[in-house]
Order: sequence, then C-alpha cells, then structure tokens
Amino acid sequence: MPTLYPRILELRKEKKLTQEEVSRYLHVSQRTYSHYEVGDRALSIDMLWSIADLYEVSIDYLVNRTDDRTLAQSQKKKK
Repeated sequence: MPTLYPRILELRKEKKLTQEEVSRYLHVSQRTYSHYEVGDRALSIDMLWSIADLYEVSIDYLVNRTDDRTLAQSQKKKK
C-alpha cells in the first residue's frame, strides 16, 4: 500500500512538473521539496493542504486513507 511520499512523487510526475516548479508553488526550496518526496522531512498540515490544492486531490488520498482522489465538498475552494 503506497504512503504519502510516493503519492506526491507520482502526482508530480503525472502533472509533468519538476521539483523546482512545485517548490516555487509551495514557496519552499527545491531541496526542501525533494526531502518531502523521499520522506526525509515531515509535512505540516498547511503543506498538505497546499499540495492537495495543487494536485486537486483530497488530503485523505495524500495520506493514504483512501484511493479516491475526489475532493471532499468541504475541501473545495469557494469561487
């Protein structure tokens, strides 16, 4: 069963983004983001929200509570 870290790597590759592009979106260094992808650094809840927003997936999907990527109604941003 995949964990958080392989999932964020998989999502980044699916979107054809570089670590540099994602790190700019998250306002962290590329090195910091690379530590997130391999699990060397823990993610804060704020960072989880930002990553979920970037990839348009649920936080439950990111943390491996479900295989359903669909955003919960409460997680969708109001426009």
